[in-house]
Amino acid sequence: MQCPRCKSLRIQLGYKDKSLLVRLAGGDEFLCNNCGLEFKSFDSSGKVKRRPARESDESLASRRRAPRYKAHLPASISRTEKDAVTGKLVRSKVSRGRCETISRLGLALSFTGSRFKAEHLKTGSLLFVTITLPNGTVDAVITTVAHQRVEKEEGAGSWFVRGSITQMSESDTTRLFSYLEKRGNEAPLFGEE
Repeated sequence: MQCPRCKSLRIQLGYKDKSLLVRLAGGDEFLCNNCGLEFKSFDSSGKVKRRPARESDESLASRRRAPRYKAHLPASISRTEKDAVTGKLVRSKVSRGRCETISRLGLALSFTGSRFKAEHLKTGSLLFVTITLPNGTVDAVITTVAHQRVEKEEGAGSWFVRGSITQMSESDTTRLFSYLEKRGNEAPLFGEE
């Protein structure tokens, strides 16, 4: 059984009492744990029970707020800090890297270099990122969610940083959404588990 609105499989018995006629006919009221829709239907299998919303039959990928896509897009990354006097954002020198994963809410970056120290990339730090998409460039301020240093045997290590998009202009947002819509039509979602 699935939700008629969002097609989720996270269905449980509803909380309202059902009438005697509905019980005799075999009908039930159900509740979607994904979108909250209450609907009436028949459960021929008898497997739908009342359960907490945190239990799920779906994979983690289907519960994401936005689909993520693998990418290999050139990116320029610089640290961003607020100036104590003016309150404006001040950027450091640019490091070259690439965008590995992209969505409308965030992205994952990898880059090599020693311009960034671990304390510059701690959770909550701001980075200014310029990503070159096939339909143009987009500039965004991202807030780091996680970072990891990957050491290489032959020399300098690289950084892998995941972040959520904090600020982006309206035109860049439109350009990003257009790119992601095209990707959604041609490529499978990333991260199905």
